[in-house]
Amino acid sequence: MKAKVFIVPVLLVALGLGLMTSLSPAAQQKDKDKKKEQAKQQEKVFIPKEAKSAIQEGLADRQGRQDIPVNIFQSLYLPARENFQVVFLMNIKNSALGFAPATAVPAEPKAEKEGPQETPVQEAVEKLQASFNVFLQFNRLNESGEPEVFREVYVPAKIEVPAAGFDPEKEDIYSVGYPLPFGHYLMAVAVASLDLQQMGVAYHEFTIPDPSQFSKALDTTSIFFVKQMDQMESVEQRTVFHRGLFTYSVLKIVPNIEKVFQPGENLDIFFFIFGAQANQSQQYDLEINFEIKQGETSAIKWSPQTYNSPLISQPLPMKQTVRVKKGTEPERIEQRDLPAGSYTLVINILDKISQNTGVKTVDLTVK
Repeated sequence: MKAKVFIVPVLLVALGLGLMTSLSPAAQQKDKDKKKEQAKQQEKVFIPKEAKSAIQEGLADRQGRQDIPVNIFQSLYLPARENFQVVFLMNIKNSALGFAPATAVPAEPKAEKEGPQETPVQEAVEKLQASFNVFLQFNRLNESGEPEVFREVYVPAKIEVPAAGFDPEKEDIYSVGYPLPFGHYLMAVAVASLDLQQMGVAYHEFTIPDPSQFSKALDTTSIFFVKQMDQMESVEQRTVFHRGLFTYSVLKIVPNIEKVFQPGENLDIFFFIFGAQANQSQQYDLEINFEIKQGETSAIKWSPQTYNSPLISQPLPMKQTVRVKKGTEPERIEQRDLPAGSYTLVINILDKISQNTGVKTVDLTVK
């Protein structure tokens, strides 16, 4: 099995060399006063009183208005240049966002030998478009659990989709990402119509760990599977609201949220390792053993993989090696697709420099 080597160098260049040292447990934690000063210098984005009032109304019990039904069902965090890029995944019903025809394809005029032709009539709608507002409020939770406003963000949203196959009754996945330092947060999102008359508010509590705490054991960021990954020309320079995917550095990523696979598909896994230590040449030496189990039975065990970076992007082919013997024929070895069923991916990580270890598990289904 060959490691997917192209993705890590691309990300390291985009994120900058400071990524590894800033998240290394051996690195000095940045001065807190400097962080506060940087936060003050950032442009404060105005959240209108209508949205701020709606956010405040449901803050205590985490139950917001649902004129536009919105639900944050998961958050992912990955290392960024100086902070963490936190991605929030949410479900929103398409019809609630007000999709309307954006462009149309003109009908072909009928050929006539003589006389003027009639003006073509627009018939087939090619794309649908929805424009709305998204407001983000990040609250840090203090020691007593009380939220204190940390940052406010305004995200003008404009989504275009092909008209063909569009289902207004479907709940699609939408995402928004934002860089944050480690800490314990309560995030509020308000998705609002342009006139602010219709609004959906949702809340999500999450924690980004302090990387310096991983000095004697390894851990990872959120582990997820990738359906599709494409490289952008450059990093997005502003916060963007996306449909069906999320962005990280120079990547567009369609995640496999359901963790459901077809026989013969790869498990394309993505995560970052906390606590990995580099040598004097700033080189890493990590070994990972991937294994799929069904209960206590091993279904697939791949050969150990080695990495020189704690940022892991690895496709794992779901092929079993089986011994086959029919009648008097000689026994032979065959590669077969992993059959349908429920499985657990076990990830054993060893840092060969520090000898620290870590174990993670992820459930998945083959249908």
